[in-house]
Amino acid sequence: MNHSALAAFLKSRRDRIRPADVGLPTGPRRRVPGLRREEVSQLAGLSADYYTELERGRGAQPSAQVLTALARALRLTGDERDHLFHLADRPVPPATHGPTAQVQPALLGLLDRLGTTPAQVITDLHQTLVQNEPAAALVGRPPAVGGPAASFVYRWFTDPDARALYPPEDHPHHSRVFVADLQAVAARRGDDTEVRRMVAALRRRNEEFATLWDTHDVALRRTDHKRIVHPALGVIELDCHSLFSEDGRQRLLWFSAPPGSEGAAQLELLSVIGTQSMTSSENRASP
Repeated sequence: MNHSALAAFLKSRRDRIRPADVGLPTGPRRRVPGLRREEVSQLAGLSADYYTELERGRGAQPSAQVLTALARALRLTGDERDHLFHLADRPVPPATHGPTAQVQPALLGLLDRLGTTPAQVITDLHQTLVQNEPAAALVGRPPAVGGPAASFVYRWFTDPDARALYPPEDHPHHSRVFVADLQAVAARRGDDTEVRRMVAALRRRNEEFATLWDTHDVALRRTDHKRIVHPALGVIELDCHSLFSEDGRQRLLWFSAPPGSEGAAQLELLSVIGTQSMTSSENRASP
């Protein structure tokens, strides 16, 4: 691992990003041309001390998860991300899709500007790529797993804990929506190994999925009205909206409630509570 080259590269990428590019206020006392170290660490979900050590050319070799988080926080291009992995002496992950995919800049820019609105970017297989803090407080952070289990749809049909996100009476609706959406994605991707293996595994493991898949209902999930079970605030009624990338491989999801509604009041409370009340967030994210 080339500590000094990695440190210099991180600093150069940090210096080129303006606060407004990531939805941060400029402020009159800013002494650096780009982001501060603590701002990068916050965007990447890392401790400020850990990131500072990396920029000083010290510390342990960063993991692939840390490098992926830094690539997103620093808005690296595909080539820059690969270079970051090379400098850290880590295998370069595939970039097309999946949990390590590069978030498309247009969606990331919109996410940065949503502020207190719960929002996240997911793949077409419902793998969370990045989320803001309000989204983490609402639906929890995704589990640190790879393979099919990185998909919320896969966990929905294979892990009962994933269904705690919604009231039991709503489960049949979400099952139908997830399967119809996956049908559309499978057709769009064509003969795709990842989708084919996921569908085959779900057909083997879950009778409900197999039955729904054989109906051949097809519908991309663009909007949906949801009741989300929050451990501190109870059931929150929200509208979920989707904005698709041009190639359809990624989606920006955000949650809203009509002004003056109980859901809007609960979202305001959520911004105060934050993630403090999320006692068990594994398996929840990417609704």
